[in-house]
Amino acid sequence: MDAEFIEPQEDFRTTQERVYFQVRDALLRGQFLPGKAITIRGLAEQLNCSPMPVREALRRLTSERALELSDTRRVTVPSMTRERLDEICAARVALECQAAAQALPFVGVDEVATLRALDDRVTAALKKNDIQEYVTGNLDFHFTLYRLGRPHIILSLIESLWLQTAPLQHLVFQRFGVQELPDRHQDLIEAIAQKDEQRVRTAIRQDIEEGLGSISAEELLPT
Repeated sequence: MDAEFIEPQEDFRTTQERVYFQVRDALLRGQFLPGKAITIRGLAEQLNCSPMPVREALRRLTSERALELSDTRRVTVPSMTRERLDEICAARVALECQAAAQALPFVGVDEVATLRALDDRVTAALKKNDIQEYVTGNLDFHFTLYRLGRPHIILSLIESLWLQTAPLQHLVFQRFGVQELPDRHQDLIEAIAQKDEQRVRTAIRQDIEEGLGSISAEELLPT
């Protein structure tokens, strides 16, 4: 099935920027799965553009390790090893704990209300076993929090790590659903509301480790 691309909410100066944003966003939302080949011509047709901006977008995403270029010049979503996943997990914990801590001074009543509303969306998706809504809602929840602290360098690194794990997580969700996934967002929101940095860091760490750590060795293998 073709990937679903969203229309950007902002105007881009060039088609190349728009295409990069749309392909990158689709990867984050699990629209491409591990082992799946990505064709320049197919993407160009879906995104209504020439092959050139697609080729440049894939080049950039390959440099970010979100995609992989084989010796035969075939572009695919890379499969994952346990060692690589463990390393990504550790890096995410370090960076996301720091980003959440940086956000605390900028959190007020309105920001907490926004996070609660986003978590309600995630909770509803879990109850309905709505994979796409869960993935999108979870993404929005975390990055809405992280962006509050204006962590420009950290945020780009976090996004790169999410790009590398989102396809695998989506594949696991398709196999097993999302109803049994742990939800640490309530703990996190309460810690944020109380400006308790240590509890915030603990909730972030548990959320990441429980999410990525539950993936078994068998699930790392492409089907």
